[in-house]
Amino acid sequence: MNTLRNSVRLIGNLGSAPDLRTLDSGRKVAKLNLATSEQYTNKEGEQVQTTTWHNLVAWGKTAEIAEKFLTKGSEVAIEGKLTNRQYTDKEGIKRYFTEIVVNDLRMLGRKES
Repeated sequence: MNTLRNSVRLIGNLGSAPDLRTLDSGRKVAKLNLATSEQYTNKEGEQVQTTTWHNLVAWGKTAEIAEKFLTKGSEVAIEGKLTNRQYTDKEGIKRYFTEIVVNDLRMLGRKES
């Protein structure tokens, strides 16, 4: 049951190409935005589609693979854990940020020629 604790699994499409950076330590990190959509029928019988955006962060080899093979619109399946962090912006306001740290990344869809 421990593997179910703080586990997130999503399938969606990237909103932009991965943003890869190399830290001073030499470790690589990629930031990605993932859109997931769901459809339902409202009370009036109309089909409604909602899209939710998720902030993802991938480290090391996973970050390198994302940067090398993924582009805007790529369909991916990810598994990771939910994390929260906070920072103080330039105006001194405390900001809170939720993101998913990617442990496993699978490329879906067709391979581009």
